[in-house]
Amino acid sequence: MKNNNIYITNYDLGRLNELIRSLEADKYSDSLSIEQLKREIKRAKIVHPKDISGDIVTMNSRVRLKDMDTYEEMVFKIVFPPDADIDQGRISVLAPVGTALLGYKVGDTISWNVPGGIRRLNIQEVLYQPEAEGDLYQ
Repeated sequence: MKNNNIYITNYDLGRLNELIRSLEADKYSDSLSIEQLKREIKRAKIVHPKDISGDIVTMNSRVRLKDMDTYEEMVFKIVFPPDADIDQGRISVLAPVGTALLGYKVGDTISWNVPGGIRRLNIQEVLYQPEAEGDLYQ
């Protein structure tokens, strides 16, 4: 993943920390996903929901991405694990792409290792962000 500054709202931070505590208490089998999310949270700048720019990917944001190798465009919504449904374009924040997107902004390119090499996606547009729409507690 790229090491640009990332931004997380204090509201999302609270919910993400609660998710992590819950998964650790339940002995969640994918500890690597939890550790990656914890690393991203640790380096994030924490801001109030009303102060976050509308071009930043927050929880429940819907974003348009471009694969930098295939030029394919896709739309994903970043959600908590119970709401994830790849067929509906809802990606868990614990999935590598979900963790990688959180806190980045339009124009940023994220990258992470996949079995076939490195995957690179550019954030083209934030189509919906709860904070920008005044939906602060989704």
